[in-house]
Amino acid sequence: MELINQHTKKIMEGCKQRARDCGLCFEDETLEYIVTNKDLLELSSKHMIPTLYDYWVNDIEVLKEKGKYELYPNNPYETVINTRPAISFYNDNNPDWLNVMIFYHVLGHIDFFQNNMFFRHTWDEDFAGRALSDKRAIAMLRSEKGRWVDYIIEFSRGIDNLVGFHCELRELNQSREIKTSAKLDYYFDIFLQSLRKVNIIDYLKEIDRYNDAVRQYAEMAETLFFSQVARTYPEFDALFERHKRQGRKQSRDLLEFLLLNSPFLQLEENRWMQSVIEIVRKTSLYFQPQIRTKILNEGWASYWHEKLFLKDDRIRGNEVGFARVNALVTSLPRIGINPYALGMRLFSHIEQMADKGRLSYDYQRVQNVSTRRDYDLSTGAGLDYIFGVREDFDDFMFLNSFVDQDFVDKHKLFVTGIRLNPDKGTREYYVKSRDAAQYRQMLIDQLYHPPFIEIDKSHTGENCLYLNHRYEGKPLVAEFIANTMMGIEYLWGAPVKLETSEPVQRARELHPWESHPPADMEPAQQRVLYTMKNRQLSRILI
Repeated sequence: MELINQHTKKIMEGCKQRARDCGLCFEDETLEYIVTNKDLLELSSKHMIPTLYDYWVNDIEVLKEKGKYELYPNNPYETVINTRPAISFYNDNNPDWLNVMIFYHVLGHIDFFQNNMFFRHTWDEDFAGRALSDKRAIAMLRSEKGRWVDYIIEFSRGIDNLVGFHCELRELNQSREIKTSAKLDYYFDIFLQSLRKVNIIDYLKEIDRYNDAVRQYAEMAETLFFSQVARTYPEFDALFERHKRQGRKQSRDLLEFLLLNSPFLQLEENRWMQSVIEIVRKTSLYFQPQIRTKILNEGWASYWHEKLFLKDDRIRGNEVGFARVNALVTSLPRIGINPYALGMRLFSHIEQMADKGRLSYDYQRVQNVSTRRDYDLSTGAGLDYIFGVREDFDDFMFLNSFVDQDFVDKHKLFVTGIRLNPDKGTREYYVKSRDAAQYRQMLIDQLYHPPFIEIDKSHTGENCLYLNHRYEGKPLVAEFIANTMMGIEYLWGAPVKLETSEPVQRARELHPWESHPPADMEPAQQRVLYTMKNRQLSRILI
């Protein structure tokens, strides 16, 4: 692995300037590396982060990818990772014209990483540097604790999809708005409203009193303000201290709950495990936005590589080559989802709709087919609108907001079904629906959606951890329950119970060739309690 040569770097710098001229916004520092296919296979198991900690599953992934490559050799054109500075990897046999296309695609990704709000918690740190520090910490622990380090990594990664990503993001957004102290927040948000339950007039008087103190005394305002509070409410300081102690025990996800509350992890000889679990948790939080913005991210990069590449005079004579590569990347499959193709076309659709003023309530009220077809206010607001979408949306909001009937009809999209052909004795695909609502729901059903696991504190005692899976239409994967609960039991240090829902088998009502019930028949559910004690799993119907 080595940096690209100066000739290729000059091409990249030219792409940066043209991208900025069109409105893309990103930091100037980037690193581009030339890698072999072997390097890419080894990096892929680490999510392309060269400094990520070693884990035995990575070796298995490398062997699997090598086997696939021998059967189906191909050249991955590019990979870019979200770190500071942004790092991207390229094959060593790319011609200049292809690099121009790839660089535009990469710059689209970098712009997305550095402006989409779901990546906000990644903006201020160098993840590659932090990963290197974590890798060294784990290596040092391995030299002391041996294979037990890998057990803790294994158990932690079994539940690292349950991290409280949205809670972390919400707290970060709040902390970036108005810088107020925790004491002020407690006084105005909890003490006055929930505990003292003061009327609105007295509440507003306290706000005015604080603002007057800020105007008169600046840095000393808070101290003087709370001196008066102490005279009015002598119990305030004691209640605030108790609130702080309780706040430290609040957790946003299962991993953090175990870190804060597990009696086993609090033992002096086991405290080293906390650092390993925290590394796994922080790494998962770093990658969460990439999982939740796959269609949006790839669509944004594909939209810009096509738009910028076609305007670039450096591609003359290579239009056919570009058309072939671009078709492979952005073609719409009849069955399945291509996030590059779907996202790119949806961005183009949104831009056209905004340009014509169709993203408005007035347009939605139009019922006449010909009026809808000719509706055009020529607002010219399309480009600004998609930049706003890039900044504020994730995949669910993207699809739920903009996959409409116009989009489905324009690209001739449909939902497929599977049925038996009795004459041929085979299964065949057929067009099940062209309705936008059903197509949109099909896309949403395939998005990343980890299970919602609540910690039921009313059942959780000193000797048991009670987990409640809030059923949302998808059962837990049965084959993973035993190993996952065994890992949780080890980290908790006591028995674990998991309450969940499972569909009742209704085989008599299914056709022999159907793997799912008909759409109009909701499968019955039953509550099940899994209990793990001494590494033995038992299943009980509730």
